[in-house]
Amino acid sequence: MTAAGGAAEVLHRVEDGVSWITLNRPAAMNAITWEQRERITALLADASADPQVRAVVITAVGKGFCAGADLRGASGGAAGERVVGDVARMIRSGAQRFVAAVLDCEKPVIAAVNGTAAGLGAHLALACDLVLASEDARFIEVFVRRGLVPDGGGAYLLPRLVGPQRAKELMFFGDALSATEAERIGLVNRVVPAGELEGVAREWAERLARGPTRAIALTKQLVNASLESDRATAFAAEATAQELNMGTRDAQEGVASFVARRTPEYEGR
Repeated sequence: MTAAGGAAEVLHRVEDGVSWITLNRPAAMNAITWEQRERITALLADASADPQVRAVVITAVGKGFCAGADLRGASGGAAGERVVGDVARMIRSGAQRFVAAVLDCEKPVIAAVNGTAAGLGAHLALACDLVLASEDARFIEVFVRRGLVPDGGGAYLLPRLVGPQRAKELMFFGDALSATEAERIGLVNRVVPAGELEGVAREWAERLARGPTRAIALTKQLVNASLESDRATAFAAEATAQELNMGTRDAQEGVASFVARRTPEYEGR
């Protein structure tokens, strides 16, 4: 286990091909600081580059998954000193870069949402490829309660998951959404009892870690890009992905194991 931050505010370990990233500020409901964002962004980049890492889990300690950005630690200059462009620059280099790191990670990322996921915390979870939620979890588009516009890619992510009308409802009212309701409308893959969350996340992550890692990475890229592509572009990207993937050891192993009628053994290469 390795730790980052003055009080081990991000815990990290790699086990059985899975990079476990754990927010550890339970007293603050895991409201995320600048230092935590930078650490997690770096860990996701490391996961992409490390062939020994084949899946990622993001979770948290305590009753909250992530209560959003720690506004007490946010910088933006003293009153009267802010220059036009400062806020946009801060958002681009902060919350947006953070969420993009999840979307762009070359390994599949699972969110194991143990409690409240609000604001940027909700967007962190929803940017992940698969979302597991404890029965205790809640999702809150909290921005409107503070008179703010959603950031961290919320207006990009939510309509793609639940459609524009439902996204507007969540963002206009800022009501808390239970884990069960989040699963019903398609924000969550599965809801599990609190005591089973880590075990199910481990089962899913280790199953992914035994899979054909490069094929999964290319599939992730295709699915994410398809939401903004026309058919011709999507089909061309699919053909290119197949061309690239057929040169991998795992694709060759998959075909060979099929011919030999045996279980494939993938290396992630």
